[in-house]
Amino acid sequence: ANLIFIISLLLGTTITISSNHWIMAWTGLEINTLAILPLISKSHHPRAIEAATKYFLTQAAASTLVLFSSMTNAWHTGQWDITQLTHPMSCLILTSAIAMKLGLVPFHFWFPEVLQGSPLITGLLLSTFMKLPPITLLYMTSASLNPALLTALAILSTALGGWMGLNQTQIRKILAFSSISHLGWMTVIIIYNPKLALLNFYLYAMMTASIFLTLNTMKVLKLSTLMTAWTKIPPLNAMLLLALLSLAGLPPLTGFLPKWLIIQELTKQDMAPTATLISLLSLLSLFFYVRLAYCTAITLPPHTTNHMKQWRTKKPTSVMIAVLTTMTVMLLPISP
Repeated sequence: ANLIFIISLLLGTTITISSNHWIMAWTGLEINTLAILPLISKSHHPRAIEAATKYFLTQAAASTLVLFSSMTNAWHTGQWDITQLTHPMSCLILTSAIAMKLGLVPFHFWFPEVLQGSPLITGLLLSTFMKLPPITLLYMTSASLNPALLTALAILSTALGGWMGLNQTQIRKILAFSSISHLGWMTVIIIYNPKLALLNFYLYAMMTASIFLTLNTMKVLKLSTLMTAWTKIPPLNAMLLLALLSLAGLPPLTGFLPKWLIIQELTKQDMAPTATLISLLSLLSLFFYVRLAYCTAITLPPHTTNHMKQWRTKKPTSVMIAVLTTMTVMLLPISP
């Protein structure tokens, strides 16, 4: 059954990112939404069912807005082509729809709740793979969109993504707010340099994948569990520390590259105040990344011998996958 859902996810994403017609793009988005719902609610826990319901309602509303936007544009211009979105009202509605799909502020409320109610692997799909079709639509229509609106959404997302993640203890919620903050960086640059926004997304997806796979291997969901997780697989814990610092954007790690290039591009576009503001706001999220890294780095000896039973894992394959993914992220070149 899982294979059917994964094939449907691949199909939906492929349809959306390769389509020129709005109806085909909308079809791909709908297939994606319907395919991920069983993966979210697989555990049949009330929280998982609640997360699936919230996800369905939000994505259905966003897809309706995408359809409404394209129909309004077709009514006024006679064009169904994605790149020919020229009517101002259609551009405004589409920006709102994509913001809702991605979880940008002020349409972000669903994302932390849905991620918290999902298993870690489904959370990984929601944070990375499911963001690809909306970002592709944003990429294709970026020339027509309103720069002031996107910049406002980006600054708000970076601010609230950092601020709301400060007092969280659940790692999935922290990673959700981290995702919102990173989406702010992508949104601010997508009009001026769309390829740079895609580079940011790809690197973010790789770093997030390494963190989710590592947490899934160590079976860690809370900060309190993370503090004793070093006893399970110490080398993997060291890799997790580096991956978290890379996601925080600390030089000389890979995560610093897209932020550096975005600040450079914004400065070239005479938007130095925006670049300064978004850089300062990302310090908020830096705090909780460093806190996560600190919890990972604690290597105090365990108080009881029970912890020593956790040294060996029953899943050598998953450990190898997590280690290899994290090492790949760490070894990426950091020169532009």
